[in-house]
Amino acid sequence: MKKRGALFLTALISVMLVLAGCGGGGENSGSKEGGTFKVGLEAGYPPFNWTQKDDSNGAVKIQGASEYAGGYDVEIAKKIADALGKELVIVKIEWDGLVPALTSGKIDAIIAGMSPTAERKKTIDFSDNYYKSNLVMVVKKGSQFEGAKSIQDFKGAKVTAQLNTFHYSVIDQIKGVKKATAMDNFPAMRVALESGIIDGYVSERPEAVSASSANEHFAMVEFEDGFKTSEDDTAIAVGLKKGSKLTDKINEVLKGISEEEQTTIMDEAIKNQPAAE
Repeated sequence: MKKRGALFLTALISVMLVLAGCGGGGENSGSKEGGTFKVGLEAGYPPFNWTQKDDSNGAVKIQGASEYAGGYDVEIAKKIADALGKELVIVKIEWDGLVPALTSGKIDAIIAGMSPTAERKKTIDFSDNYYKSNLVMVVKKGSQFEGAKSIQDFKGAKVTAQLNTFHYSVIDQIKGVKKATAMDNFPAMRVALESGIIDGYVSERPEAVSASSANEHFAMVEFEDGFKTSEDDTAIAVGLKKGSKLTDKINEVLKGISEEEQTTIMDEAIKNQPAAE
């Protein structure tokens, strides 16, 4: 009995050592801190983020779907995940659902071309900026609005922007504008513009370049007398839970991405966007 007990004890110790070894290997191979870095985005705002059918150009598989997400935001998310030593998981969420998903713990961060506005800061925290862009308008090429120099040239025009964004609120700065109902996403606005339902929509410069590159019938209008915005309105930052321990670490990563590199990544995103978008 003593011999069998000793054998059992030896076997038990061996198993424990093997399990400990496996645990250590998983930690090192999976991440420095373990686990995943879940990032929420709508995957419908090129060139910041979009949906595609394969993993070309560095696209990342979308959780629970057969599709992949690509774009500027995805490239930034990859850099952050690598620095954190975590596996990047992309979670596709409608724009209105991003903040609730973050506060409920469904995702760890929002990297979705989101501006750190004063209103949003009441609910969530933000990292330092990882992009900055001016507001422009996307219109039909050849339309009376293509040559606009001032936002006031859109008097009488049917203009919209994305729902629950500051883009929609700045339309009120145009005197006599016909403010159309806000739309859920940018693909919907592109369809509305193509079909003539609207005369233009408010956007940020990268998306407008993306739209005009993807559709030869679209043109981007940059203004000499443009929209009045705050610094936070035109910046892009990572959304995080209030008091998140990730904030400082993410800021360190972002400090290492120069403006020149940001421009290079954005140019690549514009070039790689799916034509369907």
